[in-house]
Amino acid sequence: MDARNKFTGETIVYVVDDDASIRQALDDLLSAVGQKVRCFADAESFIVAPKENCPACLILDIRMPGLSGMDFHRRMAGLGLDYPVVFITGHGDIAMGVEAMKNGAIEFLTKPFRDLDLLDAIQRGLAIDEASQQKRAEGEALLRRWRSLNAGEKQVARLVVTGLLNKQTAGILGVSEITVKVRRAQIMRKMEAGSLPDLVREMDRLRGLSPADLES
Repeated sequence: MDARNKFTGETIVYVVDDDASIRQALDDLLSAVGQKVRCFADAESFIVAPKENCPACLILDIRMPGLSGMDFHRRMAGLGLDYPVVFITGHGDIAMGVEAMKNGAIEFLTKPFRDLDLLDAIQRGLAIDEASQQKRAEGEALLRRWRSLNAGEKQVARLVVTGLLNKQTAGILGVSEITVKVRRAQIMRKMEAGSLPDLVREMDRLRGLSPADLES
């Protein structure tokens, strides 16, 4: 299927370029394939603008007055912006392209570029951001489930996933085996785990988070 037929209004492309003719051309191109787009003349305007709560991709010009595209790209993480970036430039060289890709850009296109090359790069960027947002949402849901456990249930959860029997867990915690069984049932329900292997997998995912996230 033609990549241009895969765009939807449920995603957005941000364009940051100081050239008004380029902004208009990209707005026309993306609108023609059904893609929502918002254009900005400089990085500063984009930084302060409200952002859409949907998968997004950023088309960024390399050279602009004020904050250049390269400098802005380096600062994005510190600003809490992690959109996939497609660089476009009329003054590109190999060194800039290598640096841009090392800094995480997904594509570096030199003007004039083919519309299809740009659309393909944008489609990849949107897919990357969609997967990233889904992963974040799943992580946040897992944290909410974990935080729904009380202190005693968290103690039991940490032990039972190591393979300890209820009796062994009870001995370590100084509680009755019945208490462990009750807490274990609550853990499975609150964590939405259908089996012990499911719970083990969820706990493995939680281990990748910071202690502050787990205890808050």
